[in-house]
Amino acid sequence: MMDSNSTTNKKVRILFVCLGNICRSPAAEGIMKKLVEKNELQDFIEVDSAGTSGWHEGELPDERMRAHGEKRAYNFSSPARKFRKADFDNFDYIIVMDKNNYNNVKSMSDGKEQAGKIRMMTDYSVQHSHHDYVPDPYYGGASGFELVLDLLEDACEGLLQAIKSQ
Repeated sequence: MMDSNSTTNKKVRILFVCLGNICRSPAAEGIMKKLVEKNELQDFIEVDSAGTSGWHEGELPDERMRAHGEKRAYNFSSPARKFRKADFDNFDYIIVMDKNNYNNVKSMSDGKEQAGKIRMMTDYSVQHSHHDYVPDPYYGGASGFELVLDLLEDACEGLLQAIKSQ
């Protein structure tokens, strides 16, 4: 359990990962950051995002995802970056959006300890437990972006509860 009076607690570092780091993972990062702030846990939890590809490195998240996020009072503004092997050492949780992301990240891991940090985003779903991955909304319409935000809000809340209970 996190004690807000303790200064000895190590920060829990979370990295969200999708393919291009322009839709799902920056949205998860923005949603989780807002939850962390709302719960006044900024001193205990750090959040970032990355993609398994470097196609969009340095770019802002997809403008459609940013627009859908703004409707829910989120700020998705972190520039895209590629997942790096060093991320295994720098993060406690590596949360991936789908099986392809899982397999790509796992293929870079060295052994059980690193592979053990990788989790599916939907592992933390509470209300939307019938989904086993977060679909990529990039080639779809508005309803796909809204579904992704619904899934991410649910799973981020579940992830935060899981971290708080440890």
